[in-house]
Amino acid sequence: MSKPISILLADLRAEYAQAGLNAADLDRDPLRQFQRWFEQALKGGLREPNAMVLATVNAGGQPSTRIVLLKGIDERGFVFFTNYESRKALDLASNSQGALNFPWIDLERQVNVIGSVVKVGRQESEAYFQSRPRGNRLGAWASHQSEVIAERSILEKRMAELESKYTGDDIPMPDYWGGYRLNPAEIEFWQGRPNRLHDRFRYSRQPDGTWKLDRLSP
Repeated sequence: MSKPISILLADLRAEYAQAGLNAADLDRDPLRQFQRWFEQALKGGLREPNAMVLATVNAGGQPSTRIVLLKGIDERGFVFFTNYESRKALDLASNSQGALNFPWIDLERQVNVIGSVVKVGRQESEAYFQSRPRGNRLGAWASHQSEVIAERSILEKRMAELESKYTGDDIPMPDYWGGYRLNPAEIEFWQGRPNRLHDRFRYSRQPDGTWKLDRLSP
């Protein structure tokens, strides 16, 4: 008889020993520090290093998570795009607080971000939408995100109809589609270390807009 899965899970463990992290290693600006780590993730060959877990909470206090893709970052925060009628969008309409996690497991790193989320301007959303592959733009029309559907053929039928409707590359952006920006209040950088004594540093935005840096116990 095979072992119960609980026993197998208890045996799963790995030691983290690739690198350490000290305050002297960090940029004074956490967004510049994030860009530095992101470039290292790109050079390290990670698959989709811009994949991030987005956590939201609905009006009833129920949290939910999903993976979305980071599509922009600047001094204002982290940008992603989605359907404004999706579950995540409905959550954000009732509670604008959100959280992000970048799980860069191969580098034994993660970055955690919390803050408030706002919609980006339509012009910014339009610019990104038009940069997407044609099929992705049609998909934004075909998928009424988070709706209940009976079978996949419904999506395929919609897609075929849209292919016939928009024969060229001129595909407008749906009114219900666009971007969000998470404006960070806290950003934590986590580096795995041996014996689970990980290095953790948290930047907290102060009332004057500056950042306070603290080392956290693992």
